Amino acid sequence: MSEISKADIKQEVFDLYDDYAHSRIDRRDFLQKLSAYAVGGLTVASLLSFIMPDYKGAIQIKEGDPRIKSEYIEYQSPKGGGTIKALLSKPADTTGQLGGIVVVHENRGLNPHIEDVARRAALAGFITLAPDALTPLGGYPGNDDDGRALQSKRDRNEMLEDFIAAHDYLKSHQHCNGKVGVVGFCFGGWISNMMAVRIPDLAAAVPFYGGQPAPEDVPEIQAPLLLHFAELDTRVNEGWPAYEAALKEYNKAYTAYMYPNANHGFHNDTTPRYDQAAAALAWKRTIDFFKEHLE
Repeated sequence: MSEISKADIKQEVFDLYDDYAHSRIDRRDFLQKLSAYAVGGLTVASLLSFIMPDYKGAIQIKEGDPRIKSEYIEYQSPKGGGTIKALLSKPADTTGQLGGIVVVHENRGLNPHIEDVARRAALAGFITLAPDALTPLGGYPGNDDDGRALQSKRDRNEMLEDFIAAHDYLKSHQHCNGKVGVVGFCFGGWISNMMAVRIPDLAAAVPFYGGQPAPEDVPEIQAPLLLHFAELDTRVNEGWPAYEAALKEYNKAYTAYMYPNANHGFHNDTTPRYDQAAAALAWKRTIDFFKEHLE
């Protein structure tokens, strides 16, 4: 088979990749199990090539785009006295102050896709900060496999503190109007939920398919929430009913969307889990939400 389409891939392959991407199975087990689906002209190599991220071909807002100004900065980490590297982006023609957005990566560090997402948000009229939680371990290593391995060595609550510090840095930036929200994906979705718990003056939070806080933490949430879920993402979705019940019990402001027939990671346009229609709709809703709460 010379070319694979998404229609050629069974849902079980996407589920298998999800297990691998979240370190529930190692690479050896992943390849062994993937071989069961190498039938009808499909090879393991072609399946692997198709399902792994394609950063070169999928970037929407390339580095150096003249419409925005981006630079790497460092801010103080609350743990160990070190610093965290982050990509700071804003529209090139910025003269006044803008709403701020912390953009939180998945479980593999600040890869090219998340940098792209941060530039997209800047192009929409915000000042954005995308930290790399792998900075204390040398930073994103250039590929997601090694990135996942590195991130697994960090305590997620310590990483949460680093992203809370990113909020504080951005809020006090000269080009920020003091209203800061957060958007995050997968691990970053959990971080977004937890920042809503931990930061009383967080202006807005948008978790994409993120893990949920404990119900007893929900009373601490003050920020309005916009939550995106994928229908086929059973692992994350199983925690949603209890979270929603707590949000309702404590009268929290939230809107949640479930995207039909979408997989975990549907917004990430570098992998075949990407769902173009769902991603475009979710992103429009996200930007509209931030315009409502950050401007």
